[in-house]
Formats: sequence, structure tokens, C-alpha cells
Amino acid sequence: MKKVLVILSLMSFAYVANAQFGITAGVSGLKFNGDVGKERNSNYFGDARLGYNFGVDYRVGKILGFGLNGVYGTLQGTDNSANSHLNFQSKIMGGEFNVMAFFDKLKDTAKAAAPFISVGIGYLKFNPMGDLKDQNGSTYNYWSDGSIRDLPQAPNNANDPYAIVIKRDYKYETELKDSIANYSRSCLYIPINLGLKFQMGIRTSVRFAVNYNIALSDYMDNYKKGGNDSWIAGNISLNYNFAPKPKDEYTNIDFTAIDDSDYDKDGVVDTKDDCLGTPKGAKVNGHGCPTDSDGDGIEDYMDAEANTKPGAKVDGFGVTINEEDYAHRQLEWDSLAIERSEGFNVAPSLNYLKQVETKSKDLKEKSGKTTKIPAELQPADINKDGYISAEEITKSIDSFFDGASSFNVEKLNRLIDFFFEQ
Repeated sequence: MKKVLVILSLMSFAYVANAQFGITAGVSGLKFNGDVGKERNSNYFGDARLGYNFGVDYRVGKILGFGLNGVYGTLQGTDNSANSHLNFQSKIMGGEFNVMAFFDKLKDTAKAAAPFISVGIGYLKFNPMGDLKDQNGSTYNYWSDGSIRDLPQAPNNANDPYAIVIKRDYKYETELKDSIANYSRSCLYIPINLGLKFQMGIRTSVRFAVNYNIALSDYMDNYKKGGNDSWIAGNISLNYNFAPKPKDEYTNIDFTAIDDSDYDKDGVVDTKDDCLGTPKGAKVNGHGCPTDSDGDGIEDYMDAEANTKPGAKVDGFGVTINEEDYAHRQLEWDSLAIERSEGFNVAPSLNYLKQVETKSKDLKEKSGKTTKIPAELQPADINKDGYISAEEITKSIDSFFDGASSFNVEKLNRLIDFFFEQ
């Protein structure tokens, strides 16, 4: 069995040598459960002593893990009843291999506090020592009156002046041996562990645990009365995990690409673009806003007259108009605005748009003037006749709602304005 344990240990070390693992160190309170200490009439934990644990562990996936752990400490037992005054103390040193289960990553988000369990096999060395003599070498003799004397209790010794009272010095100076069996002072043991893990940072955690350890020997206290000895350990440990820093939700985001992004493809990055959403093909200045080369207030991509004279009044499409035409156009706009408000905005219909189309064509025939369709609205001129008809308006609106149009709400409003103004 020892060979199996050694092989498992070597395999585990070889496995973690090329993997990411954690280290653990902590302190324990050790309480022995065996033949000595059962007849104790004082505090149950009065024999608890200090221990230390240290080890390495490796996690496989979200739950399963393996660990190698070392233990060192002191076990002690004392009987102080009328029937028994046995005592022992033993330094222990051992190593164990554990299979572990963690429950902190069952969901996508790791828990700050979660339980863990483990079970394993270990190898332990012990050497029971007894406190049988005082500092002067006098053997303890327990008398029925509760005193400890240097002579055994007997009728002839009751008034013996040499049967003096002595006190225990609690120094375990005598190696305990069985008078019949020459037992081994090492054994295998089974550690069973239940704990709670508190995550303190990316790589650090604190673990509180209770261990129940079953020794495959009944001689840890030097007395064999049936049933294996055992001990309980309550410990607190600090664990440091060497795993890489976990990825967060921003790990795969290329912030450099975001800084260099150009949503409207106008040649000016978004972080410096004052006019996001510039129409495709529109010429822009250094701030990403459409240029107005002739300064008439109409951006070049919408300007139907590229070289308007300085100070000239223009319509909504950058075309120069004189005062008489402007006044006439203003009257037309006002009339159309009222007509649109009373008609189209209140009860829009194809029939109404056709009525407007008829009036518009009559005016064009009388004036002999045509209005150039701005570049951004030209996709609505389906038959390419240079005129936006009522049917083309309705088709553009239908395409918008079907998601098959390049027009947005703003462009549709401009298209309708142009229809009434053309």
C-alpha cells in the first residue's frame, strides 16, 4: 500500500509540474479520539493541541481537483477519573493524497463563498510518550484521595512520611511501549475533509475546514482496546492560486480599433467626428461635417447649385432665387404648408398625393422651370424621369417599413418636403 501511495504522489507531482496549481498553508486545532482520554472528567477539548498543514492542489475543470498535503502537530490524551490516569502525547508527521470537489464555479459567475469536500489516503508517523515521572524522577502514584504521591497507595504507606505529595510536570519524558506487542509507529490513515472557501481576490482565498482522520492503527496512544484511533482537526488555511488572471468581458475587445473606427466612412475617426452619420460620398471638413463650398447654407452633397454667388438667396436645395421668385415661392410654401397640414398630415393617402402632383405639374408647365432632385433623394426617382411622383413617394415609404430602403425617417421627411416643393 505504501508503494501505491508513493506512485500516486509522484504521478501527481509530475502532473502539476506542467500545470497551474495552488499552494496552501494553515494552522489546526487537533483533538485525539482513542482509548486514552475517554475517561476524562473535564473539558472535552482540554487535550486539543496545535498542528500545521501545508500542501499543493490542482483543479481539473469546474469541480474536480487533486491535492498533496502535509501535516505536523501534536496529539494528546489524558484520563483523570478514579478508574484511569493514563496519559500520552505524540508528535505526528504525515503526508496525504486527496481527491477534492469544489462548488464555487457551478455557474458562469464564481461564488465568493462556497463549500468544498475531499477524501484521500495518507501515511503518518507517530511516537507516543507518557508523563509518568516528575522533574525529580519520582513516579506518579495516584491515590484515592485525589493526590499524587511518590509511593503507591497501601495501608503501610498511609502514614509514611516519605509518601509525599508531588505534582505532574506535564513533560512527556517516557517512551510508551506495549508489554506484549512490538507495534509499528507508523500507519496509513484516511482523511475526510469538509470546508468552506472564501475568495479574497483573483488568486487568494481563505479556507475553513474540519477534518476527520481515521488511523489504520489502534496504537497511536500505546493502548489497544479495539477500534482504530482517530483525530479531528479544525483548521484555517490561506491558499494562493497560480492560475492566470481570469478573462473579463472586455478581454477580447480591441479598444485600439474602437479609437480608430469611422462609422460613417467619411475619413474622420468617430472620436474627432462632430457630424456622425454623414451620407455616403459627401465631402467633409476636418471635423467630419459636410462642406458648404459656396457658403449658401446648403451642404455640397445637397446643393443643386454648386457655385451660388455670395449673398444670394437660395431655396432649400441651394438654387438661387430672386426677390420676386422668393416671394412667390414663399407664398407657394405657405400655401403648400397649409394644404399639407390640412390634407396630408391629417389624412395621408395616395389619392391626395396625386392631387398635389397634378397641381405641381400644372405650375411647372406654366413657369417652365424644373427643380433638380438632390443626390440623396435620387434613389426615390425610380423611373429616372427627374420628378418624384406620388406613387414613388408611397413606394419609398413602403420600402422603409419593409426594411429594404436606404431612407431613414429624416430623409423621408426631406423627400416629402421636396415632393411638395418641386
